[in-house]
Amino acid sequence: MSPSQLPATATAAREALRTQTIELPSWAFGNSGTRFKVFSQPGGPRDPYEKIADAAQVHRYTGVAPRVSLHIPWDLVDDYGALRRHAEDLGVSIGTVNSNTFQDDDYMLGSLCHPDPVVRRKAVDAHLRCLDVMGHTGSRDLKIWLADGLNYPGQDDLRARQDRLAEGLAEIYAALEPHQRIVLEYKFFEPSFYSTDVPDWGTSLLHCMALGDQAMVVLDTGHHAPGTNIEFIVAQLLRVGRLGAFDFNSRFYADDDLIAGAADPFQLFRIMHEIISADALQPDSGVNFMLDQCHNIEPKIPGQIRSVMNVQEATAKALLVDRSALRAAQEAGDVLGAHGVLMDAYNTDARPLLADLRTEQGLDPDPMRAYAASGYAERIAAERVGGSQAGWGA
Repeated sequence: MSPSQLPATATAAREALRTQTIELPSWAFGNSGTRFKVFSQPGGPRDPYEKIADAAQVHRYTGVAPRVSLHIPWDLVDDYGALRRHAEDLGVSIGTVNSNTFQDDDYMLGSLCHPDPVVRRKAVDAHLRCLDVMGHTGSRDLKIWLADGLNYPGQDDLRARQDRLAEGLAEIYAALEPHQRIVLEYKFFEPSFYSTDVPDWGTSLLHCMALGDQAMVVLDTGHHAPGTNIEFIVAQLLRVGRLGAFDFNSRFYADDDLIAGAADPFQLFRIMHEIISADALQPDSGVNFMLDQCHNIEPKIPGQIRSVMNVQEATAKALLVDRSALRAAQEAGDVLGAHGVLMDAYNTDARPLLADLRTEQGLDPDPMRAYAASGYAERIAAERVGGSQAGWGA
């Protein structure tokens, strides 16, 4: 079917999909595993330069993954200007910079919330170094996720920890350039099991609102209790203009960091429906769409390609919702009719639409097949022999 023969909804969906971008995490390409074992794969990257080279392969075959998130200190290099140029030479750019204040012995009792002001100072300085990296790479967003929390009642003062957090965030926020943002992530548990210092979207939102307009909430789709209505949170944060970014992944029980859309593709569709309803898919919406996953048993690059394709497919289906029919059914109180409009879109096979779009863009309609046929996996397995592979925490 030619573009001129497509239904109006499909034509509009195609145009919207042209502008969609999904940011990739550098750490998804290094070795990862469970708390029992980190698994090694042939051809694993040995440094941030090779991580970015692998991420560029995902963009090469999907056409919608032009940015790579860094994680500091996992992605420390001597010259971030050189890393930026390396990325640009490969057709991608450096995206969000993620801070890490959870893998140092000093942070055992917290970082920005730690009772010792010396440790809190160290944590703030770590974030200021991330801002320096952002200045050299052209990054806009500093993403903060804290492992801070308590394991036992009485271990520390709950309110005092929030005050310390607010103080530390305020100092980091004051160092932002006008075009930069803090995006504050939340997680309802783990590694602290009694109380987490940023456990939910409400806590993140309160801190962001206190900081100012350059502070936004990050929603990780795996960071919720089972049964949480994530699309409701999406709608609320969009409503107040504070949804800064997504971390897409899947989970069956907790923060499993599985391939986006693997556990509950209908949930991913419902989330994207709220995004599109609020016109937040546009590149200038301020919402950054990212992956945050670990590929422990599957190959890294194909795992990221599949993840990107799953997000694309959920987005395409959400774009195919007949919004006029949906609104009419809602206003008429037609419960089943309204639900049926959503289900009709969700049950539509959007793969042909995406395949046609890729063909128009000069891409192979099947990115998984194209990557497998490229020989890249075999080449890096042969070339990257020797040295230490990068991994989670490396």
